[in-house]
Amino acid sequence: MQFISTRGAAPPVSFQTALLDGLAPDGGLYVPDALPPLNFLSLRDASLVEVGTAIAGHLIGDEIAPPALRQLLDKALDFEIPLALVGDQAVVELFHGPTFAFKDIGARVMARLMAHFNEDDALLTVLVATSGDTGSAVADAFHGVDGTRVVVLFPDGAVSAVQEAQFTTLGGNITAVAVAGTFDDCQRLAKEAFADQALRVRARLTSANSINIGRLIPQTFYYAHTALQSSTPVVISVPSGNFGNLTAGLMAWKLGAPIHRFVAATTVNDVVPRYLRGGDYQPRASVPTLANAMDVGNPSNVERMRWLFEDDVRAMRAMIVPSVHTDDDVRRTIREVFDRFGYVCEPHTAIAYAGLAAFTDDAYPTAFLATAHPAKFKEIVEPLVRAHIPLPRELGDALARERMVERIAPSLDALRDLL
Repeated sequence: MQFISTRGAAPPVSFQTALLDGLAPDGGLYVPDALPPLNFLSLRDASLVEVGTAIAGHLIGDEIAPPALRQLLDKALDFEIPLALVGDQAVVELFHGPTFAFKDIGARVMARLMAHFNEDDALLTVLVATSGDTGSAVADAFHGVDGTRVVVLFPDGAVSAVQEAQFTTLGGNITAVAVAGTFDDCQRLAKEAFADQALRVRARLTSANSINIGRLIPQTFYYAHTALQSSTPVVISVPSGNFGNLTAGLMAWKLGAPIHRFVAATTVNDVVPRYLRGGDYQPRASVPTLANAMDVGNPSNVERMRWLFEDDVRAMRAMIVPSVHTDDDVRRTIREVFDRFGYVCEPHTAIAYAGLAAFTDDAYPTAFLATAHPAKFKEIVEPLVRAHIPLPRELGDALARERMVERIAPSLDALRDLL
C-alpha cells in the first residue's frame, strides 16, 4: 500500500514516510491510495486487537511483520473498550485508557509506530495542537519515549482544568505551550510550521494531530469491532469537531465494515453540517461551547472526507446525517440521560447521544460514542446530575502537580523561536 496526498501534487510514499512526515509536501493530508475491501465476516468473533491487526496489516502491508504488529497493538491497546446499553441505545465507551479520553487509542498506537520506525539518531519533534484531550493523550503516549520530544499547543484558558493538568505537569520530553488565541490559531500554527520546509527539516517535525494518518488508522479499529457485534449494519453517532473521528469511521466503512450510516453530531460550530445541507464549505471562526474539544471552525479532516467521496457532497450527504446542538441541548441531555437511565454523560458524549434523534429508521441498530470520562468535566456535569462524580486517582494526581507552561503569541515567528 502506498499513501498519497489529498491534493494530488505530491509523490506516493510508504506508510513509514507518511507517518513520520505527518503532512504531505503539497500541504495535503496523507490517505491510502486505495481502500480495498477486507473480509470482515471472518472477524465476526475477533477481539479488538485481532480486528486492528487485520485492518492495519491490510493497509500497512509488509512494512511491519504481522507478529511485530500484533505485539505492538497488544501493548498499545491494553485497556477495555466496553459496549454498554443506555436504554435501547448502545454506547461505545472509549474513555478507559490512561488519560480517560478516546484519543488514547490513536495516540498510543501512533507513538509505538513512530518508535518502531524512527531509526534516525536525530530527535523527532512531535508538534500537536489541542482543544483538550488530544494534548493529554499524545503527551502521555510519548512521555519518556526515547528520541522524541512533544510540543503541545493549546488555547490559553480554553481547556478544562483537568485536561490542562494532564499535559502541563509531565515535564521531561513534554513541552506545553499556551497560545494567546483559539484552537483554530493553534491548528493554523501547526500547519504553518509544517509548511515551513526549513523549520520542518531543522526541527525534524512530525504531527500527532488527526492530520497524521497514524492517528486515524487505529481509530478505524473500534468502528469495525463495534459494527461486528451486530447482525445488522449499524448507525453510529459521532461527536465531531475536527472530524478525525468520523473520518476514521468512514475509512472503516469504505473497507467494508457493516456500517449503515453515521450521524455527525456537532456543537454550534456547524461548518460541516452547513456544508452537507447546502453544498458550500465556508470555514469561520470557532465559538466556545461546553464541548470544548469540538470548538473547531475549520476542521482539517474535511479535506480527507471530500477525498473519500470524490468531492461529491450528495454522496457524502447520503452517508452522513448532520445534527447540531446548543449548550442548552447539552445540559438538557445530560440531565435527561441521568434521570432516565442513571448514565452520566459529559458534554461531548451527550451530543453524540442527542444526535441519534436525527436518525429515525428503526430498522437499524444504533450506537453512540462516549469519548471522555465525565470526571474530566465534573464542573459542568455535577450540577446537572446533582451527584458527585468521583475523580479517578490519576486525574487527581495530575491536578496536584506543578504546571510547566510556555506562552507565545499566535504567530509562526513565536513558534519558530520556541522550537
